[in-house]
Amino acid sequence: MKNKILKLLKNNKEEFLSGEKISEEFGVTRSAIWKYINTLKEEGYEIESVSRKGYRIISEPDILTYEEVENDLNTSFIGRNIYYFNTISSTNIKAKEIALKELEGTVVIAEDQTTGKGRLGRDWVSSKGRGIWMSIILKPEADPIKVAKITLIGAAAVNKALEDIGIKSQIKWPNDVVINGKKICGILTEMNCELNMINYVVMGIGINVNLQEEDFPKNLIDKATSLKIAEKREINRKKLLANILNRFEEFYIPFKNSDDISKAIEICRENSALINKEVSIIKGEEIKTGKALDINEEGKLVVMFENGIVENIFSGEVSVRGVEGYV
Repeated sequence: MKNKILKLLKNNKEEFLSGEKISEEFGVTRSAIWKYINTLKEEGYEIESVSRKGYRIISEPDILTYEEVENDLNTSFIGRNIYYFNTISSTNIKAKEIALKELEGTVVIAEDQTTGKGRLGRDWVSSKGRGIWMSIILKPEADPIKVAKITLIGAAAVNKALEDIGIKSQIKWPNDVVINGKKICGILTEMNCELNMINYVVMGIGINVNLQEEDFPKNLIDKATSLKIAEKREINRKKLLANILNRFEEFYIPFKNSDDISKAIEICRENSALINKEVSIIKGEEIKTGKALDINEEGKLVVMFENGIVENIFSGEVSVRGVEGYV
């Protein structure tokens, strides 16, 4: 009921709606309407109340609920069901807990993560209310071996969503998005499967949106940044979130329907931070140096090593670094 009242107020921003009119609309008492209005105010909505006139919404909080992104979504299933949390241990952990019972496209999103993780178990800084920390539940009917390349769909979606709001970024294969050589987004894809059948895939996406320099640990200040720092302006998180979900569905549907990831790979190639650069391929204690040549049709990084041998690198448990720095 609260969300229905919120939607009604949003759709009538230019006029006051009386408690009587709202109660008639939804068949509840005016006292109940008053309680729901107060709850919305507690959540950060500024609602003007005037005797004999009623209620009018003045402003909305910077929160990433479904009600706040719905108007900018044009998806059919991605993001149409959102679990929203103020604070959570990890959106990926929660997504895995509910994945089997929820529909594909369900998103878990939080303003704050207390134990956020990146690839290879690395910690992820998740400053409250300043980023986009989310996980998307996917259920493709595909061979589990093909799941790794889904990460490129996430990277391409973030890259194009940023472009939609005028921000140029690059993709550091396979799972990072960077600006000016510094990381602003990381993607962690996890899978639950049985032999040749996928039960679910959870893609965690973390984006440093409006973090400030003091939000980063000192050991990350040379490797990571935020959109606000890079662009020198506050970024609308709600609009960016909707753009990412829209773009993600655009690139995911061809993969889901016919194993077609060509559009995402094209975007990752065109906006690559690695192609034609010297890179270090790190696997455990082993470090090999070479030149990144391409991303092939399977989403693997094509590298020519110092001995002249060309290999197609599968992301798996491999890390890639620029020879002279992060990129």
